[in-house]
Amino acid sequence: MLPASEAAKIYQTNYVRNSRAIGVLWAIFTVLFAIVTVVCFIQPYWIGDGAETPQVGYFGLFHYCIGNGVARELTCYGTFSDFSSIPSGAFKAASFFVGTSMMLVLACIGCFALFFFCSTATVFKICGWMQLAAGTCLVLGCLIYPDGWDAEQVKRMCGEQTDKYTIGKCSVRWAYILAIMGILDALILSFLAFVLGNRQDGLMGDELLGDKSGRIRKLAVASCGSVVGRVNELASDRSLNKAHTRDVVYNRTRSNRISVSGK
Repeated sequence: MLPASEAAKIYQTNYVRNSRAIGVLWAIFTVLFAIVTVVCFIQPYWIGDGAETPQVGYFGLFHYCIGNGVARELTCYGTFSDFSSIPSGAFKAASFFVGTSMMLVLACIGCFALFFFCSTATVFKICGWMQLAAGTCLVLGCLIYPDGWDAEQVKRMCGEQTDKYTIGKCSVRWAYILAIMGILDALILSFLAFVLGNRQDGLMGDELLGDKSGRIRKLAVASCGSVVGRVNELASDRSLNKAHTRDVVYNRTRSNRISVSGK
């Protein structure tokens, strides 16, 4: 059976190794989440035409393309730099929130450089809050986006029965579904970041406690050694004094005897 100190050392080593492995996975999935948000932001495939729609086309957050006439040729409109070209106020708000989510995740990746300069636990917690905020913005974007389905351009493609939160004859496309999946990804990553941050705090606390205990133990041993050394020194001095006293008494007694014999 291993001593308690050896068992604690092995446990701490495994603890650190597992934390680092989970941290690497968290960083990889954070990069993947950033790619998801960028794709959702720039791709115009949130909703699109169906089998019975009057026109072909598709809509994104700010960019959309609609068929033109019988030839069903697509004409595209809308840019993020020109908000007036976005067909609905809800689409503008959704574009803002999803764009903010994208910037937060990219900033979180930029914060990875702080691992070389700051406390690991602090960086994990900063990234956790940023990912949570990114997920919140993504939720708002996904909830607000259907409010703009009553725009004239959407009705032109999806039919007159299209209204807010009613998509008519159109269908939800993959970019919208990917954004919804990104919300779950953001929540999981932020939770994992907070867990890793707290584990780092606990690890640092154990290390500090171990160092403090070691210093106290060394100080106690040094103090005991000093006390024992002082006691031995006093005992040695006392023995020397006793021996010196015996020699003095013996010499005086001998001198007295010699004096008496001479008389």
